[in-house]
Amino acid sequence: MARGKLKIKKRKIEGDPRFKRVDIAKFINKIMLRGKKATAEALVYGAFDIIAEKTKKDSLEVYEKALKNVSPVLEVRPRRIGGAAYQIPVEVAPKRKQHLAMKWIITAARAKKGKSFSQNLAEELIDASNETG
Repeated sequence: MARGKLKIKKRKIEGDPRFKRVDIAKFINKIMLRGKKATAEALVYGAFDIIAEKTKKDSLEVYEKALKNVSPVLEVRPRRIGGAAYQIPVEVAPKRKQHLAMKWIITAARAKKGKSFSQNLAEELIDASNETG
C-alpha cells in the first residue's frame, strides 16, 4: 500500500449564532462535551457577558487579545539525524497556534474549582489578555 500524502478535505465551519465568527464557533466546539452544543454556547456567551461587565471593554477584543497573548511562537519537534533524535525549534503554524491557545485556556478554566465554568473562563480570558495568567 502506498504511503503517499492523502489530501483530507477540511470541513466548513459556520460562524456562531451571536457574533457570526468562525473562531468563536471553533472555541464553542472545543468546550462542548458529549455533543451538548447549546450548553457550550450558553457557557461561552455567559463568559463574554461577564467579561464585558467586569472590564467595561468589548468582550471580543479581550478574547482576541487573550488568544494572541497565549498562542506560542515556537515549539520543539524531534528530528532524527544519524540515529539520534534532536529537539529542533520550529515555527508554529497559524491554525495550530489557535488550537493550542484555545486548548490551554479551556484546560486552565476547567482546572479551577469553586465557581461556575463561565466565571472561570471569563477570568482566564481576562488574565490572558492582561498577561497575568
